[in-house]
Amino acid sequence: MKKKTFYIESLGCAKNTVDSESMSDLLFRDGYTVVEKASQAEVLLVNTCGFISAAREESLNSLRALSEKKKEGQILIAAGCLPQRDRELIVKEVPGVDGVLSTRRWMDILEIVEKIKNSGNRTIPVYNIPDAARIGTDEKGVLRAAIQGTSAYLKIADGCRRLCAFCSIPLIKGTAVSRPMETILQETVFLEQNGIKEINLIAQDVTDYGTDLGIKDALPELLEKIHQTSPNIPWVRLLYAYPGAVSDRLITQLCENQVVLPYLDIPLQHAHPDTLKRMKRPSNMEWVYSTIEKLRRGNPDIALRTTFIVGYPGETDKEFDTLLNFVREIKFDRVGVFTFSFEPGTSSEPLGDPIPAELKEERFNLIMAEQEKISLAKNQGLYGKELDILVEGVDKDISVGRSYRDAPEIDGLVIVQGNLPIGEISKVQVTGAMAYDLIARPVQ
Repeated sequence: MKKKTFYIESLGCAKNTVDSESMSDLLFRDGYTVVEKASQAEVLLVNTCGFISAAREESLNSLRALSEKKKEGQILIAAGCLPQRDRELIVKEVPGVDGVLSTRRWMDILEIVEKIKNSGNRTIPVYNIPDAARIGTDEKGVLRAAIQGTSAYLKIADGCRRLCAFCSIPLIKGTAVSRPMETILQETVFLEQNGIKEINLIAQDVTDYGTDLGIKDALPELLEKIHQTSPNIPWVRLLYAYPGAVSDRLITQLCENQVVLPYLDIPLQHAHPDTLKRMKRPSNMEWVYSTIEKLRRGNPDIALRTTFIVGYPGETDKEFDTLLNFVREIKFDRVGVFTFSFEPGTSSEPLGDPIPAELKEERFNLIMAEQEKISLAKNQGLYGKELDILVEGVDKDISVGRSYRDAPEIDGLVIVQGNLPIGEISKVQVTGAMAYDLIARPVQ
């Protein structure tokens, strides 16, 4: 009997990584084995990203590369966000694609594989893109988590009901769908039993969790119950919060719950009210200042991360200067900056893309240069202090890990002279600082 094998590439964000792990789990249950080389696989699967043009091009390039080397008998499936957004683009650009599976129906991976095998005619791809307003909830009992060492991303909701003018996520994912709280708690127990030390709760908007279930301000309740049911998980982190939706109850959890890390990623996108209004984002900057003050008063050591978009249509020099001065004033621990990407189909489409690329780049560099100085000063302020770090790797007497201030993949690292146990939380003392990373020694 021919061995069933698959090869998978996961592109885009951590939420996509969770979907890739869930599809892999379904394939495993059906007797498939994952392989590291595409040439060894029967099924080739690319979980694509379709958020912005650069991500779409990366997805198409990955599909092209696999299509060009595809051997007889191999099946190539394009899954994820790009099929949901532009199935015709995939078929036009990658003729070798055999199947197209939407992100809202990732749980149909086995069905589409079987349909392709039985179709006979590979000149016409098999489509599985039902006209669904929201992502499917029939998860087929798979773990909605992506495990990396002793850290895991755990998805608590999918889709988004916010209608930010620049964002294509509601077009791709549909409206917000929260997962049942009891299911999430069962999964945290499973992760605890399997030695997970850090759970990163993810959604397009974690602060909107439970709204569609009729539960008001459900996230603090979920955090309390995670602590009750999985008390041996020492770190729980939140990714990502929505401005205006960080409640006082949630602030209490962030500042007082012993396992909820004092870390909050709250993408603000801009600081000028007029720009925010054009973005169809919350524009009440008084709320922003008040909430940041509450968070820092509750825990002066809390790490705050945000993201901004520069070059949004209509952004004047005055509006940009407001943003730059805001960055200088607030002194976030971490900042991500993106230049505006014109996205057809979003409500910002009529605004066009009038700001020149070179001006966008100039503004990007100004923000990043300012933040680099802030980050360096904050890291230097940690000199001599002790931190707990989750150790992720050791090489030649050098250990690398992350503190509570560092979300996986997007923030800094702590580099330690000495061999620390991988996958464990160890105490270190900071002995040096760079703009984004720290140097430390073990505390005996």
